[in-house]
This record gives sequence, C-alpha cells and structure tokens, in this order.
Amino acid sequence: MANHHHDHVDGWHGEKPINLSGIDLSKLSEKERWRVEHQMLHEKHKGHESMHAEMALILLVTLIVAQIVLVQWKTRHFKSYQRATLLGMWLIPVIICAKFAWWRFCGFWMLFSIITGFVTFKASRKPLSGSTPRWVYKWFLLLYKLSYASGIAGYLVIMFTIFGLNMLVLVKPQTAMDFGLLLLFYGLYFGVVSRDFAEVCADTMAAHIGYYSSTGLPAKHLDSNMCAVCGNEIFMISNDNAVIEKSIKLNCGHVFHEFCIRGWCIVGKKQTCPYCKEKVDLKRMFPGPWERPHVMYGNLLDWIRYLVAWQPVIIGIVQVINWGLGLE
Repeated sequence: MANHHHDHVDGWHGEKPINLSGIDLSKLSEKERWRVEHQMLHEKHKGHESMHAEMALILLVTLIVAQIVLVQWKTRHFKSYQRATLLGMWLIPVIICAKFAWWRFCGFWMLFSIITGFVTFKASRKPLSGSTPRWVYKWFLLLYKLSYASGIAGYLVIMFTIFGLNMLVLVKPQTAMDFGLLLLFYGLYFGVVSRDFAEVCADTMAAHIGYYSSTGLPAKHLDSNMCAVCGNEIFMISNDNAVIEKSIKLNCGHVFHEFCIRGWCIVGKKQTCPYCKEKVDLKRMFPGPWERPHVMYGNLLDWIRYLVAWQPVIIGIVQVINWGLGLE
C-alpha cells in the first residue's frame, strides 16, 4: 500500500513523471496535452484534501443558510423578494453573457429591455392613458406566445435529437441539441421575466386605473358603454359602419373589450372585475392556452427564478468566503 502511494506521488498514476517546466502544450497531441494538464492539476492540488473538504462544507452550509433566508424573506416580505428576484433575473444573465461574449443573447435582451422598459414606464404614469393597458397587455401577450412557442419548439427539437430524427434533416446531433437547448432557454427565460414584468405593470396600473381607489370603492362612475380597463367606449353594433370590437360581459354585469379584459385577467393574473372587484370565473370565461396545472407550472417558474437569479449570487458568496479564508 505504501509502495503504491509512493508511485502516485512520484509520477502520474504510477507512470514516469514528466518535467512540466518549459513544455509547449500547443505542440503536443491531444492525448498527451490532456495527460500533462491532468498531471499539472495533480501537482497543484497535492495535499489539498482537507482544504477541499473545507470548501465543500462552506458550500453546503451557505446553500442551507441561503435557502432558509430566501424562504423567510419570501414569506414575510413577498413584494420586495419578488422585485429583487426580478432584478436579479433581468441583470445577472446579461452580465454573464457579456463576460463570455455571447452577443446574440445580449442583442435579444437589449431589444426586450428597451420595449419592456418603455411599456413599464407608460404603465407607471399618473394619470394613466386610456390606451396604455391595452398596449401593455398586447406586448406581454405577444411575449407570452413567442416564449411559449420557443419553449415547446426547443423541447421538441431535443426530443427528436434524442430519438435520432435529426439525421433526417442531415444535422449533427450536437448542433441539433445545442439549438434545442437554446430555444428552450430563451422560451423559459423570457417567458418568466416577461410574466414577472407583466405582474409589476398590472399592479402599478391597478393602483392608477382610476375607477377604484385604494379603499376598493370606485372613485368615479362607470358609464354603461365604457370599458373600465382602457376607458374607451365599447361600440355596440348599431349599423354596418360601427367600429366593432368583440366585447365580453362578466358575471357581475360589467362589459369590457375582449382584449382589455383578457389581458387584465390572464397576463396580469388579476382574477377580479377591474371596476367592482368581483371575482371572475376565468375557467368558464376563457378556456384556452392559459389553463395550466397551476401548482406544477408555478413551481417550475419558481425553480427557474431561483436558478437564474439566486444561484449565481449564492456561488458568488461562497467564492468570497473562500477567498476571505485564503482557500484558493
């Protein structure tokens, strides 16, 4: 046993040691280069077992403490937790992508940020412009559909690649898999971020929309031919020339433009009448693509938020602790 240990220290797994100084790695074959790099790693980390155990312990403890802190924060101050998570989800990926020079993602992120920033700015204005809710919902509805389609397409490409169907279109498995994963990532990432921004906009607009105040009582009277979301008239079909937009009547009797109320209820996840705050039975009113096994879908979204926003932060904290204790 002692002899085996002696071998391992002298050489690399019992082989003759290589003098590592002055080797030009670029001139070696791939196998030799891998061997040299492997030996360098061994040399560098010789006798560091206790340090590695310490680092693993720090990682484990930090993960547990971070979980407890995040769960407590989410339970006690949900709004600030939500905003912090959204900020992390919005900024951290682009910082990482800029660092690795992944410019395609940065381009999409920039486009998304400019339009979403403008829409969010419009949603926070006082008094709220009548057309703002509609544009807010149109934009987030478009994002929702795009991200959903991208996610599904990515998933299908990955599945087809696993079953070898990529060969039918003469695409390498690696290329097909990368493309599928990219589509899936874009779909999930932009889907979650736009959903969270939609929530922020909906909350802001609900506070400013004017028909009800913070007490929950309508602040002004709603005309029967008026849509409480956008404040524009609902044109009834009186003659052939009337501008007709499909309208929907809720259980409480209030009528809205279909696009306004669909946006209000579904994208902003507001399940109440914008005017009288009575609960809206969404399943009956809007059967369609939004119906999800909500708990599972919600958990998936939370997991993605955690992975994108908080995981890099936790790993950063671990690095700082290791550096502070001199564990390199």
